[in-house]
Amino acid sequence: MGGPDSMSKRKQILVKQDLDHVTNLSMKTNEVFLTCTTDGCKKLSVITDNVSGETLCSSCGQVLEEKATEIFPSYGYDPVDYASKKNTGSANSLTMFDMNMTTIISNRDAGGKFLSGTARNEFYRLKILNARSTVASKNKTLRSALLFLNMLQMKLGIPDAVAENSAHLYRKAIKAKLTIGRKSKNIMCACIYASCKQNGVPRTLYEISHTSNIGRKEITRTYRSLVEELNLSVNPFNCKDFLTQIATEAQISEKSRRHALEILCTTEDAGLTHGKSPKALAAASLYLACVLNAEHKSQSVITKASGVTSTTVRARYYDLKKFFLETT
Repeated sequence: MGGPDSMSKRKQILVKQDLDHVTNLSMKTNEVFLTCTTDGCKKLSVITDNVSGETLCSSCGQVLEEKATEIFPSYGYDPVDYASKKNTGSANSLTMFDMNMTTIISNRDAGGKFLSGTARNEFYRLKILNARSTVASKNKTLRSALLFLNMLQMKLGIPDAVAENSAHLYRKAIKAKLTIGRKSKNIMCACIYASCKQNGVPRTLYEISHTSNIGRKEITRTYRSLVEELNLSVNPFNCKDFLTQIATEAQISEKSRRHALEILCTTEDAGLTHGKSPKALAAASLYLACVLNAEHKSQSVITKASGVTSTTVRARYYDLKKFFLETT
């Protein structure tokens, strides 16, 4: 038996182990439940944007996670629902060439035994036919277009739902024979622009043209043909959709953002937004809000953040200024 010194040392070791255990638990809890680490933040709650997949703090607006993973199962608690919707593999996707249903012909049967010589020859011919069908000229064009879509999705940061809709529109364009005499990349860019409009994701023609390195006029011409031939119902972009994007890029305060949103709502009710560029109106409303709130933001900073020419932003600013001087 040891003396009192050894007993005190054992107690210190046990206390240290308990503290390490509590620290590890807190670290694991922080990994699962995200918390804001900004100094001076009230840390009220964490919200998730379902469109962009970002997790951010509701108090200060800091982005805690860029791509939030889906933590809820796609099935319910009903056994029938579980059997019909459980995930037994990767889901089918229109953005993949074969919709994730690849055909693999093996040299073994269902029991794992090797095939006989006659059956092996028959399946060898089936393999050749399968390989020839995948390398046909029509399938080569579809495969290259879908690879181009995946590249644009990563660069533009569009959601998976928009990419799926774009692939669906491209397949409809193939059935309607719109790909004859047109470049597949131009049609895919037009499908992405139409899908962004249908899903309310703010992406302009300039952004798609700059990312794909294709002329804006070519994409516009193809987009008009796509809408006419497929009878698509496409709504124009809303000015409010570009407000957050421009304000974040120009580092404008929350007070001016809310004021700019009120300005846009008032102008929409008055019918002054018809026939005008929504991105230019959003930039002009932000500049007007900064002027009214005495926030020092130059017009060139907001113009650079919006990607619209300074002449257009200045013209929309004078229109908004004249409207508010007359109404107040």
